[in-house]
This record gives sequence, C-alpha cells and structure tokens, in this order.
Amino acid sequence: MTTKRYAYIDNAKVLFIFLVVFGHLIQPFTSKTTGISAIYTWIYTFHMPAFILLSGFFAKGMHSLRDVWKLFKQLIVPYLIFQIAYTGYYFWIGKNNWATDNMFVPHWSLWFLLSLFSWHLLLTVFRRFPAYVGLPIAVVIGLVVGYNADIGHAFSLSRTFVFFPFFLAGYFLTKEHFDKLQRPLVRIGAIFILIIAFFFIYYGPEIDTGWLLASKSYETLGASETGALWRLVVYSVAAVMTMSVLALIPTKEWRGTVLGERTLYVYLLHGFFIQYARANDFFTVDATIDLFALALIAAILVLVLSSQPVRMLTQPMIELRTTLWKNREANQN
Repeated sequence: MTTKRYAYIDNAKVLFIFLVVFGHLIQPFTSKTTGISAIYTWIYTFHMPAFILLSGFFAKGMHSLRDVWKLFKQLIVPYLIFQIAYTGYYFWIGKNNWATDNMFVPHWSLWFLLSLFSWHLLLTVFRRFPAYVGLPIAVVIGLVVGYNADIGHAFSLSRTFVFFPFFLAGYFLTKEHFDKLQRPLVRIGAIFILIIAFFFIYYGPEIDTGWLLASKSYETLGASETGALWRLVVYSVAAVMTMSVLALIPTKEWRGTVLGERTLYVYLLHGFFIQYARANDFFTVDATIDLFALALIAAILVLVLSSQPVRMLTQPMIELRTTLWKNREANQN
C-alpha cells in the first residue's frame, strides 16, 4: 500500500463506499426537496460505475478455473450467507415484502456480489479480445438487454449486463491511464463538468433514477422503443462523470487509505443499520444541517464497519476465514 498506484485506487474506493452509504441514507428523502433529489441523482450518475470500474481494474489476475472456484467461495458463498441473514433480519424489523421464494433474487445491495462473480466469468471470454472490440460488444449487449422484460432482478442479470462495460473498461485500464487524469488541465475540466452536471440535474427535467440503477427494462421505464438511445446517453454521462471524479482523487497515501482494502465489509454490513433506521424512522431532513449530519453518520459507519473489531467478528461470514483472530492471538502470545 505504499505505491502511488494502489494509494490512488484505495483512496477512490474509500470515497465511493462513503457515497454508497450516504446515498442509501438520503434515498428516503429524495421526494422531499429538489436539492436532496439532485444530490442523490448526481451521486448515482457515477458512484456505482466508478466502483465497478475499479473492481475491473483489480480483476487482471484471473486466468484459470481454479481462480473461478476461488471467486465462487469469495462471492457466492458470502452472498448466500447474507441473503439468508437479510431475509431473517427484514422479518425481525417488520420490513414489508421481505420474503422471497428465490434465493437468487438478491436483497437490496447484495446484487453486487452476484454481478461481480458474473463479470469475472464474462471476463474469461472478453479478455481474449482487444479493448476496441470487446468494449463495443459489451455496450451493445447492455443496450439490447433492456428490451427484454424477463431480464431483471433475478440473478442480478440486468445490472450484470448493463454495468459490464464499466467492469471491462477497468480491466483494460492501466496505471498510465489513471496518471493522465491527474494532469492539471484535466482536473480543472473535471471540476467544471461535475458542477455543471449538478446544476443541470437540479434545474433540468426530472430524471427517473431507474435509468441509473440499471435493473429495469425499457418498457418499465416508459421508453419501450427509444430505450437503447437513452441508455447510450446514460452510458456517456456515467463515463464522463466517472472520469471526472477519478481525476480529483488524491494520489498520496494517508491514514484513511487503508480503508480502501475493507470496502466489502462496509458494503455488506451497512444495510443492517440503514434498513433498521428506515423501518423506525430514525432520521428526518428538515434543514441543510441535517444533510451534513447524515454525511457525518455515513463517514462514521464507514469507519466503524471497517474497524478491526467489526472485521474480526464478521470475517468468518465475509471472507470465510478467521485470520484476524489468529493474528490477534499470535500477537498476544
């Protein structure tokens, strides 16, 4: 974790996991004011595409069936554990529509585990093509699947195909590509792009966030004929926004950089807190200061859920191992 390359990537992952938590905190209040809705939509134009792109960047080491089996244990087994855990938890907190008759219709944010596994499987084929061939094919697939209403939440198929171009782009990106984003003129341009995008979202026509979540068919989104064109626009906006945010990520290592290695813990665990808070109406947003309070809560959640005690407690469920406990015992002896 001492090189510029990994410090930069982990700094980016820290920012994006914070935005995931913050976005989930403010989501119930998006209908309350235009400002909250604009912030939520602005975040969702880039935070998952960017997170997925970085996941693709780290996928370069997968080459064999042994790697697939290892990935199955890392992603599918924890998925099954948390799918069962969230089902029981939703029942306990009295959440409506908690039950599912299909273990592979993922609860809430668990779709990412299924899609991440599927993206790696797709990569075994697409990595054989050069980027200028593979990426257009991936984009076309992402555009076409929206016309099939049967491709949706089950097995996270819709999100898998729609977001795959970002994962594949991350796979093809190198350190040198990220370095180019750090040029002063690029950073200045990125700031303007992000500001202009927010003002457009705030003052422009209302945007159905279903386009950004990538889990619905074009027919459901009200664009049964022109859906592919609108998704292409969404792809373009997401790509520009993602590159703009990545241009502003610090490259130097700092105390929080290490949290970038622990984002899976935050991603899988924060839902227990968020869903309990929603079920019990813990939060209200009546003033701007309330948004800052929610941002502070999101930051605290990231810190707590990536802390050593929480990781030691949950590592057997998330990583299927107990190395943190063993290391702690070894250090005490």
